[in-house]
Amino acid sequence: MGELFAVFLRGINVGGVRIAMKDLQQVLAAAGFAEVRTLLASGNVVLAADADAETVKARVESVLRERFGYDAWVIVKTAPQVHAIIAGYPFGTTPGLHAYAVLTTEAGTVDDVVDALEPSPTERWQAAGDVLYWEVPKGSSLDTNLSKRLAKAKYKPLVTTRNLNTMEKVAAALG
Repeated sequence: MGELFAVFLRGINVGGVRIAMKDLQQVLAAAGFAEVRTLLASGNVVLAADADAETVKARVESVLRERFGYDAWVIVKTAPQVHAIIAGYPFGTTPGLHAYAVLTTEAGTVDDVVDALEPSPTERWQAAGDVLYWEVPKGSSLDTNLSKRLAKAKYKPLVTTRNLNTMEKVAAALG
């Protein structure tokens, strides 16, 4: 069976790249991954593999590029890592505010993203290794200093953002 992993795809079903979750599940299962499940329509996958996270990342990206013809970038986390990300959220949950985890490929990416960047008056963030926790009022997620920095082309292969509710659903699927 192998170890369970959460695979977070970046940039699908929010821009020009459209992938049906049923197709995504079938392609990954055909590539040899086990227990493949998709969650929501925003590129969240739980799967089992007899490999480490870096190997899973490389294999998934290769399969997606070949089958769907786009520059696929994913971030892979183990079940304990996903649970730790949720437990580490530092701001609590407040009505009217989005609670996000910006997942990155490495801690250096988080440092680069926030380097010399001042938060907008309505947002706050906190770095935690390769995760950047972010809180912002609902409806303003695309208008803040951090969101504008994250939208830069150089970060496309390095980051993806999920709200805490999505992370909790992924954690539940991981067990």
